[in-house]
Amino acid sequence: MDTDPGILCFQHCGPVNIFCFELPLQCPVCGAPLATVNFRLLPFRVPYPFVRATQHPCSIVIKPTTGDFLNDYFNSKDLHIGVTDSKGMVVEFDRGGLQCADAQLWKQCLVLDGAAGPWSDHWDGTLSNVAQQDCWTSERYNEADFNCYTFVLSFLRSLRYGRLSEAADNRTEFCEKFIIPRTTAAGKYISLFRKLRQSQNQCYVYKMQQSTLGAGSPVAITAR
Repeated sequence: MDTDPGILCFQHCGPVNIFCFELPLQCPVCGAPLATVNFRLLPFRVPYPFVRATQHPCSIVIKPTTGDFLNDYFNSKDLHIGVTDSKGMVVEFDRGGLQCADAQLWKQCLVLDGAAGPWSDHWDGTLSNVAQQDCWTSERYNEADFNCYTFVLSFLRSLRYGRLSEAADNRTEFCEKFIIPRTTAAGKYISLFRKLRQSQNQCYVYKMQQSTLGAGSPVAITAR
């Protein structure tokens, strides 16, 4: 099932972006019928930042530990991180130990980065080797310091794949370079979606002089 709510954006009577799920009959700013006037900016669909993990092989993916990004996530909640193999199967480490994830639980996630096609055999081989280490058990799992993040960083260090592996030497550096930029951008979309859902007419008017659309939007800075 597609989780994209299909947010639209257009400009009509001034330098303001109007966001909606469906085009209204009248402009929410000036009240003019939209069917009989020209748009300053034709309606377009706002890019949806989330993906199905199964459609992104050889990638590092994140999602909220519980729930999904659009409806449940705030920066006070933890993220869960995993690795997809060359066939798009997610390998994750959690309280149940190392396992193949339920694809349905990864249908709304963010891709941090991944490897190009020629690297797929090396990616799978490294993932298999790291997975065979006997430390990834439910007994060893610790939410604070031996968790999903530990597993993914260990895999990336063994992979020796450019800046991904270089950043994996330091938990904070990896978070700053790969996690925060993705969640900050996604946070703007989440904020917009929630504003639209809460509005009475399902329209949100964004004045161009505002500094940022996502002020106060939910972003994540940790991954467990």
